[in-house]
Amino acid sequence: MVKRASGLTLWLLLSAGWIWAAGLDTTRIAAKPVFGKEARIITYLLDNNHYRKIRFNDSLSSVVFDRYFEELDNSKMYFTAADLKDFEQYRYRIDDLCKVENVTPAFEIYARFQERYRSRLKDVITRLVPQNFDFTVDEYYETDRDHLPWAKSKEELDDIWRKAVKSQALSLKLTGKKQEEITDVLKKRFERLLKTYDQLNSEDVFSYYMNCITEAYDPHTNYLSPKATDLFKQSMTLSLEGIGARLQTENDYTKVVEIIPGGPADKSKQLHPNDLISGVAQGIEGEMVDVVGWRIDEVVKLIKGPKGTIVRLQVLPAATGVNGPPIVLSFVREKVKLEDLAAKKKVISYSTNGKNMKLGVITLPSFYMDFDAYQKGDKNYRSTTRDVKKLIEELQTEGVNGIVMDLRNNGGGSLAEAIDLTGLFIKDGPVVQVKSSDDRVQVGLDEDKQIEYNGPLVVLTNRFSASASEIFAGAIQDYHRGLVVGESTYGKGTVQTVIDLDRFIKDSDKVGELKLTFQKFYRVTGSSTQHKGVTPDVQLPSALSPEQFGESASPSALPWDVIRKADYQSTTDVNDKLVASINKNYQERLQFDPSLKKYAGEMEGVRKNLKETRISLNEVKRKKEMDEAEKEKSANTNLDTKIGSKEGLSTDDLSKLKDEVLREGLLILSEMVNSRIG
Repeated sequence: MVKRASGLTLWLLLSAGWIWAAGLDTTRIAAKPVFGKEARIITYLLDNNHYRKIRFNDSLSSVVFDRYFEELDNSKMYFTAADLKDFEQYRYRIDDLCKVENVTPAFEIYARFQERYRSRLKDVITRLVPQNFDFTVDEYYETDRDHLPWAKSKEELDDIWRKAVKSQALSLKLTGKKQEEITDVLKKRFERLLKTYDQLNSEDVFSYYMNCITEAYDPHTNYLSPKATDLFKQSMTLSLEGIGARLQTENDYTKVVEIIPGGPADKSKQLHPNDLISGVAQGIEGEMVDVVGWRIDEVVKLIKGPKGTIVRLQVLPAATGVNGPPIVLSFVREKVKLEDLAAKKKVISYSTNGKNMKLGVITLPSFYMDFDAYQKGDKNYRSTTRDVKKLIEELQTEGVNGIVMDLRNNGGGSLAEAIDLTGLFIKDGPVVQVKSSDDRVQVGLDEDKQIEYNGPLVVLTNRFSASASEIFAGAIQDYHRGLVVGESTYGKGTVQTVIDLDRFIKDSDKVGELKLTFQKFYRVTGSSTQHKGVTPDVQLPSALSPEQFGESASPSALPWDVIRKADYQSTTDVNDKLVASINKNYQERLQFDPSLKKYAGEMEGVRKNLKETRISLNEVKRKKEMDEAEKEKSANTNLDTKIGSKEGLSTDDLSKLKDEVLREGLLILSEMVNSRIG
């Protein structure tokens, strides 16, 4: 099942212009003349420059038509099937209208949504919120409604809303709130929602509409409004202060999509992808503000703040799901600096069969380069390759027997650095192929014949290793230079460029930018990294299914394909016999190693919780589910203690690791070391 987010991811929502200013009236929003000009230029650029080489025609217009309704009302709780039918006249005309500078559908459909939204929330506040619900009735609320059909009538929506509000009321009751408090919290919650939509402006609506058009081509092609452009540039320079997490709205909650390496959340190890944020508080004693149902940027405003200050989050952990108990986490806000994103090393000792090993770990959060320092002629400028080369030299001086390159949660960065970094581990040759929209293929070469490190090598990946990470991991695998261990990677094998629309439009009003996909990555084998990503040689347990997370979760993602193989010479460091032996030993550990078995069980539990979208509205059943989730969590904590104190357990560094994926990667590395010795 593909679980779509309600709205776009954080930076994309910002790019869509969801910024609200107080004091705006609630009159019908009208389009500015410049919007039509932008629509015409954007559709022209998409038709003529996008990698996909498809035309904005009637077929794509129909896709955009459906997407716009779904983006405005992702949970299908405001529109009915009759509303869509009323606007059916536009289904196959959006393409033609954009080309003649007409964006009427965007504003007419939004006006209907605004009407439905106001009417529905006023009804909820006056009729449903004051209700004293009967929580003995055995019924359920489906939280994931995007895959369901549009309601056939207002009466059907009435019942959906009754269950939604009842579910929220029950959640509050189970935290210990009395009926008066529940009513007060819900009233304030829905009054705020009503207010926020009344503060949207025309740029917001246009941005939303245009992103429905651009994302019909692929998920990484986006329209950036003038305001969003500034925010995007800010985020690219890492100048924003907060907790270091990428967020999106999903149903009623703010979901953690990604933990930014080097940020407070990453350092704390408390917040994880797929955790749900339900409240935000300022400082140690500040009141916890309920943010269920809030727009994503409103939540972000509360989370962001001055460096050094404390923010507290009320969270429903992914490990226990929406039926589990909430927890409160504290973070000290800070900026994510280049130093925090830089490569780091450590040495792990390991004793096995009377042999003592030193295993090196290099953690690489991103592929970076300090372009400013480089352009100024600074001979000591920082870059991924320079830093890793130095770390390798230090590790070799310390006498390590093998190295793990940890690329988990590395979302990519500089392509040049991915090529140069690969060059530290291979003699020379092609690293990546880049195909442009005009079918030309360029080969990214490592031309330096020097090898910095030729010993046993493991590359750790997970579902959030993307782009440049996939190029590096894929090249190491294709050259048989090392083993890739962990989860299949994200599958982001496309390249974007940003086009300033001001080049084509001269107007008194500011215009935005278009981020356009125009190239695609391919491995030296000819296989694309797009969609499929890099499949590990040793696949570890994962809570995330490709259908729900990563590139393959997007219906408009570019497909996987193959081009001609590059001319390269692989090594003999890794062969089928070694891979088979290591996988056999891993499967045995999966059966008998208590720590690995516990980890696999946890991942299966999280996977199950992520798929569970039906919530009981019966108090006894919901309380039982919460207790069971808490009991399971406590059992895992107790198992940690037992594993750590087991008699006869080795006292080396590896046995003390709480990071099970890294522990497994190091065990596999030790087997590679022994295979060379043997």
